[in-house]
Amino acid sequence: MIKVVAKNYIQEEKMEEIMELYKELVEKTVKEPGCVKYELYQDINDAKIVTMIEEWESLEALVEHEKSEHFTKIFPLLKDLVTGESDFRIYKKLL
Repeated sequence: MIKVVAKNYIQEEKMEEIMELYKELVEKTVKEPGCVKYELYQDINDAKIVTMIEEWESLEALVEHEKSEHFTKIFPLLKDLVTGESDFRIYKKLL
């Protein structure tokens, strides 16, 4: 099992546009083979921080997701709407 935590700092004035893109990304990604969870969260203390928490059956499934048509279309659009550095981490289960 693989977990991904992808934290982004968004431009608040672009929130509506960002949410439309994330909505499409989530709706299509949860239908992919190997996707267990794909959920977007917002920091309760700082509305500019959104974090995608993902769970994949394998690293191979995650790699295939990153090649998907919807990901390759939406991800570059999202990158233009975030500020600062994103924090993208991949974890494997130990216990």
